[in-house]
Amino acid sequence: MDYGFTEQQQEIVNLARAIAQKKIRPVREHYDQTEEFPWPIVEELRKVGLFGVYLPEEVDGLGGGNLELVLAAEELSKACGGIALCVATSSLCALPILLYGSPELRKKYLPDLATGKKLGAFNITEPGAGSDATATKATAVLQGDHYVVNGIKNFCSTGKDADTYVIFATTNPNRGARGISAFVVEKGTPGFTFGKKEEKMGIRANGTYELVFQNCKIPKENLIYKEGYGLFIAQLTFDYSRPGVAAQAIGIAQGALDETMSYIRQRKQFGQSISSFQAIQHMMADCATQIEAGRALLYATVRAMDASNGPAIRKAMEENKVVADCMNELDTKRWTKESGMVKVFCSDTAMRVATDCVQMCGGIGYMRDFPVEKYMRDAKITQIYEGTNQIQRNEIAMMMIKEAASKSKKDLVAA
Repeated sequence: MDYGFTEQQQEIVNLARAIAQKKIRPVREHYDQTEEFPWPIVEELRKVGLFGVYLPEEVDGLGGGNLELVLAAEELSKACGGIALCVATSSLCALPILLYGSPELRKKYLPDLATGKKLGAFNITEPGAGSDATATKATAVLQGDHYVVNGIKNFCSTGKDADTYVIFATTNPNRGARGISAFVVEKGTPGFTFGKKEEKMGIRANGTYELVFQNCKIPKENLIYKEGYGLFIAQLTFDYSRPGVAAQAIGIAQGALDETMSYIRQRKQFGQSISSFQAIQHMMADCATQIEAGRALLYATVRAMDASNGPAIRKAMEENKVVADCMNELDTKRWTKESGMVKVFCSDTAMRVATDCVQMCGGIGYMRDFPVEKYMRDAKITQIYEGTNQIQRNEIAMMMIKEAASKSKKDLVAA
């Protein structure tokens, strides 16, 4: 389907597709089995500038928006969701700095993330604080010109292989959720080490680690925005980033279906290709329809988000302000509901399609030396990270109730 991409957007698709097909597909099984980090692929992504397609030119990005990011993520994920994840985690690190960071913080960290010179990671989760981020126990105490951080964070994607991290810790335990703050911390900072590397079902080409902080001193300038704004920062970041998970999911679904179509057209049973059986054809049709519906929702959502957020980002760059402040000045819409919808729909689609693809391929689909089972393993995480799909449904419903209440109030005033 023609989605009306600009010349630059189509070039992003072409570049990402070429890397996916020529560089990632031949090695994805190796990295899935060994769980090594794919540094040669990272270098290829750096060369063509795919790490910064969504960031402003003022910080060495390409000047695009969320649409450009999801186009790159989708194409790379068609070959391997695990290898593609390094782009997504770097963007998840960059986004809170872009949205809430001071101009100085933006200039210090975003250019290296935009060029891929340094990889980024984002970590809010703790052993006792998953969906309930308000249960954060890691602490950050201001002592002179540094915050001293103590605690353990876990499930950090690109964990040990990143260079720059956005983490969350409480600066005032007595204030609960309003006491949580966000910080930028660099690998190599004394007191910052790595704990357990997780053994995972999928996305095995991207290491997931514990982050351990023991009297780790972070310069107070690395506080993002203000103390106590951590959950606001996380919420706006996830509003912006969840379509990236949806793009990964749609890429995984399309990759699984492409591999399946290639196989079922050649595989013969009862004297004919199994793609000629009506039962298989119905599954093929359902998979393709669900993918295209998810893709249409994804592109429509990020286009609307870019149209809404773009003026605030440009204003912040021109006037040397914080992007979130400019969003407030311009009364920019929040995208919690829509980003939740696209994340839920696309990740559920990925799991459903990948499962059906294994089924269509039969016994070979279940085997490790055939790529379809990997897509199924990789798809599952898209329903879990950046907010489980159950939490997303809570968020969607909450926003629906707020919108209905607001509409009722306006109708009463108008009457």
